[in-house]
Amino acid sequence: MDRRLDVYLACVTPAVQVTRANPGDRAMAIDRLALFARLKALGIATTTVEHTPMFTVEQSEALRGQIQGANTKNLFLINKEGRMVLVVAKDDTRVDLKALGKALGLGRLSFGSAALLEAVLGVPGGSVTPLALLNDSAGSVIVVVDQALTEFAEVNCHPLENTATTRLATVDLLRFIAASGHEARVLALQDPS
Repeated sequence: MDRRLDVYLACVTPAVQVTRANPGDRAMAIDRLALFARLKALGIATTTVEHTPMFTVEQSEALRGQIQGANTKNLFLINKEGRMVLVVAKDDTRVDLKALGKALGLGRLSFGSAALLEAVLGVPGGSVTPLALLNDSAGSVIVVVDQALTEFAEVNCHPLENTATTRLATVDLLRFIAASGHEARVLALQDPS
């Protein structure tokens, strides 16, 4: 891992301890099998569909007829003080980052780096998912869930990899977030413009 990232993390997120023997070593991150075991232990039923890697909402549109439930888009954000936010939104929600930062009392939010995303949530860019919150054992990430998702019985998200999509009940996603040590803040996120 880049020494600059280690210093940055030590300064802005002292609760996050990142120790990696080699750059890119994800030994600390919970993998997909451990994720499914945790979901099962929580009594959360899931259905997973394998597919080609999907990095964007536009690419995932092809799955809409194949998988029931609301598709999600997930944004990993950070403010200038290093406070991290994971936004779990309906795929077609336009999120106003300025308004969200103000609503959370965090000021200006911008996208977190791929290195920070992997260090904290254990997933690479393109695989951001609320299911990666298991990797944030320090509870340093603020979680915001789009109120629009609560109108659906089921939601779809990546199971730590963008080569599959996992469907679970929306109430179970909220229960999973709580079980991972995070409080989901349900907010209306749709940008009116």
